[in-house]
Amino acid sequence: MYAIIVDGGRQYRVEPGMEVDVDFRDIEAGESITFEKVLAVSNDGGMTLGAPTVSGASVKASVVGVEQDKKIYVQKFRRRKHSKSRIGHRQKHLRIRIEEIAGA
Repeated sequence: MYAIIVDGGRQYRVEPGMEVDVDFRDIEAGESITFEKVLAVSNDGGMTLGAPTVSGASVKASVVGVEQDKKIYVQKFRRRKHSKSRIGHRQKHLRIRIEEIAGA
């Protein structure tokens, strides 16, 4: 059984027990989160596609913790002016564990 959910403009194919990195939210580890935008649900009986979402379907997940990407550097350089800058950025992500796929 799997589902396709939308979060932050991205689509994720999730299964129960799977861990996924989604966009950061200010949520403590151990709390639960519910995704209502479910595009498709597949189970033993077949596949249910939404138009655009499956009504009554939801995916429940629990928060494992906060992760960070590798550091990226952004540079700005202007020729002949001795003007340059370099800054770094590390994007935060929320690691979640899929608990249950309900509905459909």
